[in-house]
Amino acid sequence: MVSGLTGAAPLLGRAAFAQGGAQGAQITGAGATFPNPVYQKWAEAGKAATGITVNYQSVGSGAGINQIKNRTVDFGASDAPLTVAQLTEGNLLQFPSVMGSLVPIVNIPGIENEQLKLTGELLADIYLGKITKWNDPRIAELNNGLTLPNLAIAPAYRADGSGTTFVWVSYLSAVSPEWKEKVGVGTSVRFPTGTGARGNEGVAGTVKNIRGAIGYVENAYAITNKLVTTQLRNKAGHFVKPTQEAFIAAAANADWTAPGMAASLIDQHGAASWPIVSPTFILLPKNPTDAERSRNVMKFFDWAFRNGDKLAQELEYIPLPRAVQDTIRAAWRAEVRANGQPVWNG
Repeated sequence: MVSGLTGAAPLLGRAAFAQGGAQGAQITGAGATFPNPVYQKWAEAGKAATGITVNYQSVGSGAGINQIKNRTVDFGASDAPLTVAQLTEGNLLQFPSVMGSLVPIVNIPGIENEQLKLTGELLADIYLGKITKWNDPRIAELNNGLTLPNLAIAPAYRADGSGTTFVWVSYLSAVSPEWKEKVGVGTSVRFPTGTGARGNEGVAGTVKNIRGAIGYVENAYAITNKLVTTQLRNKAGHFVKPTQEAFIAAAANADWTAPGMAASLIDQHGAASWPIVSPTFILLPKNPTDAERSRNVMKFFDWAFRNGDKLAQELEYIPLPRAVQDTIRAAWRAEVRANGQPVWNG
């Protein structure tokens, strides 16, 4: 799905240097694995236009939040939005950067990509340990025509503090009252069953290596690594495949007026909507110790908003609406200050 970068880098033009030259500048970020593929593509494409080298470490949302709170990076990244109280405590500005989707991945002999049909309720019961075989009658009933083996289900989950997990368990909590009551929502929860692994890579590796395994990863990661995904039944009762059209259908319902711009896209209405779509967020100090580095973070994301939509879509992410991007720039101007002066004047 990932094509070349032809035409992406030169488009920024004069806007890149409206705040002054950034040639040779470097910025550091850390956090969410969910948006890592698109951040790396944006960094590669934007370097020639902006002169900014982005060193982004995909270490998980929990680690990213800790690092930006400790000011050991220039920006943090999290799929789990911080609350207003957390943002105030950390003196942080939160803004969305892009939207993406999670997909279940499976390793079932004889089952090919997008063949298996599942529901959120079934996923919750699998991860609760209530459904333990792939030929369970509840799964078989949805999948007439598929030969499901008498094979133990081996759930895999993120062992590290993860925004990907936050999105996954937010969905399970939305569709399963029992999950919501017994396990709940967080970047790290106590899974009742299964095997923990670190990062998308760890979950994908576990699923690839264990017959009968099921896990969850970001969709771009599933595509790049040719993982076997499933269909899901959405809120409207339709089984949908994980396609760009289904992601866009869900994203159209976003409400960006929530505090911290923390729009929820979990289990949205709509006949074509994929049920596990989420924004991912950037955390930026409101009181940066190095104004130039902070300004370069904003320059990088400004470039990405103006020129990175095509790259995001090639990786099957959903770009933010223009109006949301403009709201973010206004927040940069109003809220990020050094020595009492705005850091961003774009």
